[in-house]
Amino acid sequence: MVTVGIVDTTFARYDMGKIALNTIQELAPHITVIRRTVPGIKDLPVACKILLEEFNCEAVMAIGMPGPKPIDAQCAHQASIGLINCQLMTNKHIIECFVFENEAGSEDELIDICKDRARKHAEHLVRIALNDQEWFTARAGRGYRQGHPDAGPLL
Repeated sequence: MVTVGIVDTTFARYDMGKIALNTIQELAPHITVIRRTVPGIKDLPVACKILLEEFNCEAVMAIGMPGPKPIDAQCAHQASIGLINCQLMTNKHIIECFVFENEAGSEDELIDICKDRARKHAEHLVRIALNDQEWFTARAGRGYRQGHPDAGPLL
C-alpha cells in the first residue's frame, strides 16, 4: 500500500489541500492520502516529519500561502529550510507548494495560481510516491512551471 501526506495551513486564503487531495484521488485512487492541517507555514516541517516517520508516507506535500509583506517572505524561507532539513533527516521527498499572495494582480488570478500549482505538485507527489523516475526524466529541461505558464526549453 502506498501512502502520501498532505499538510496545509489555516492561514492560507485558499484550500489548496482540497485541490491536491482531489487530484491525487483522480490520478491514483489506490494511493492512501493522510491530510493534516496546521496553523501556519512554520508549522509545516514537524507535521511533514510526523507523516513521513510515524505514518510511513512515501512522500508529503507541504502547502502554504505566505502573505505579501517582507516578514511573510522571511517566514516562508524559514519554513522552506525546515522542510529541506526534514527531507535530509528522513531521506524522503517533501513537495513544497507555496503560493505567495503577491504573485498575482487580482484575487481571481491568485486562485488560478493556487489551483494550477496544487494540481501539478499533487501529480509530482504521486509520481514520486510511485517512484516513476522515467516520467520526470522525460520532462527534464522542458521549462515546466507550476502556477504560471511554462517557460519552455532553451533552443
